[in-house]
Amino acid sequence: MSKISPCLWFNGEAEEAANLYVSLLPDSRIDKVQRNTVDGPAGKAGTVLVVDFTVAGQRFMALNGGMKMEHSHAVSFMIDCADQAEVDRLWDALLANGGQPSKCGWLKDRFGVSWQIIPSALPKYLGGADSAGARRAMQAMLGMVKLDIAELQRAYEGKSAA
Repeated sequence: MSKISPCLWFNGEAEEAANLYVSLLPDSRIDKVQRNTVDGPAGKAGTVLVVDFTVAGQRFMALNGGMKMEHSHAVSFMIDCADQAEVDRLWDALLANGGQPSKCGWLKDRFGVSWQIIPSALPKYLGGADSAGARRAMQAMLGMVKLDIAELQRAYEGKSAA
């Protein structure tokens, strides 16, 4: 078990966010929900203060901090996706109900948390032995929002889009 785990700050949505995140990947679960024992800045007595949860074996804490704090792309969570189906599934789940897509496989979920939905094949195309192919793949990726593995492969191989 890691000695370090991220703490994500929310304003009343900690439990909702944690439930979304644990629904995404295997080896994920809600570990503990701690409630406010008294009325305070983080909420009324009995409301959720902290949710300890695990996503794909990584521990997290979600804290209802009592005021809105903006998340930024400066801290993001990258998910290594085995194939396009996993990219598509996670992309859709994290964008549902108000998420915002960005460029190059990045998005913000409806809580404002930044994610990178990255296919495992990406390093093969961006760092492959064919430097011209790697440049073509990089150019293709820079024009994408959600990453498309087949299109990255076509670009790397110098083939036109189907």
